[in-house]
Amino acid sequence: MTAALEIRDAKPLDAGAVGEILTRFIDDTEWMPRVHTRAEDLAHAAGLIDRGWVRVACVSRQVVGFLARENHFVHALYIAPEQQRCGLGQTLLADAQAASDTLELWTFEANHGAQRFYERAGFVLVERGDGSTNDEGIADRRYVWESASTVSAPDSSQQGAAPANLGAAQSLEGTHNER
Repeated sequence: MTAALEIRDAKPLDAGAVGEILTRFIDDTEWMPRVHTRAEDLAHAAGLIDRGWVRVACVSRQVVGFLARENHFVHALYIAPEQQRCGLGQTLLADAQAASDTLELWTFEANHGAQRFYERAGFVLVERGDGSTNDEGIADRRYVWESASTVSAPDSSQQGAAPANLGAAQSLEGTHNER
């Protein structure tokens, strides 16, 4: 029997589980430097929850993933390692897509799995960064998604033009944010 999945707003008591998921990603990811303590990860998770930005995925009432979104900007999407590749990230992302006509996020250049995940979900690469604007100092990519209802028909005068910012670009399930 498959355990019941629940997607809900995070509660203050979820901060420990959310912080642990974030900490495990950092600890288990070879290319990710630890620039904050585990206690700071927990405090960061609590702050995201206090702002009302976090939705959690629960299996058997245990938090196993989360998405933090401020309006159209996705600050973080992480799934516990033992629950990855089960559709939880897709479910959390679909929940965010249903709540917003446009989503924007940054993911690290080294996080090829996250890039494939977001591209399959319809996100488009619009900018590359050199890492100078994130805490970790790692090259990153900005992606944007727009719902079909907000995407207008192409302007014939713009055919063949590169998407905004893509031509000038140089350079998750983990999406990163700045603290």
